[in-house]
Amino acid sequence: MQVITDLLPVILFFIAYKKAGIFVATSVAILSTLALMLYSWFKHGKIEKMLMINGIVITVLGGITLLLHDKTYIMWKPTAIYWIAALGLLISRYGMQRNLIQNMLGKMMAPPAHLWDKLNLYWVAFLLALGVLNLYVAFHFEEADWVNFKLFGVTSLMFVFIIAQVFALKAYWIEQNSPPA
Repeated sequence: MQVITDLLPVILFFIAYKKAGIFVATSVAILSTLALMLYSWFKHGKIEKMLMINGIVITVLGGITLLLHDKTYIMWKPTAIYWIAALGLLISRYGMQRNLIQNMLGKMMAPPAHLWDKLNLYWVAFLLALGVLNLYVAFHFEEADWVNFKLFGVTSLMFVFIIAQVFALKAYWIEQNSPPA
């Protein structure tokens, strides 16, 4: 369910883009993200950090896009999110001595401590590379190609990266005891 809500603004952006263009799609992305934030607030009493950051970035860069009628700013949005996430992983690990990847996955797997740091750095490198790739596609290909890449390309790359980690770390997965039937 979380994946669907995370992808919902991107999917709605894609649909709106196909029907009405980049500026309507930007408005839809802003409104759908803000709606998700409100839903999260009313349902859980809080807004997750990444959703909050995404909401701020989409509102600022999307707002500038609409105000100046310049698609450049919305095209920078994915890169900004990826680089903020990479920076967050680095600051958390080396500034606060907390490995966010370990916090998220620590109940599912138990690799040696040094592998948690490697995994964290792999995520940082992946997110930095994804940001660069977004900029390359945004400014070296047609707008429609970038929109398709944003939904299908990034989602596919993320899926492949996660699956590769699952296979690489399969020896460390913790067996989940299922309750008797």
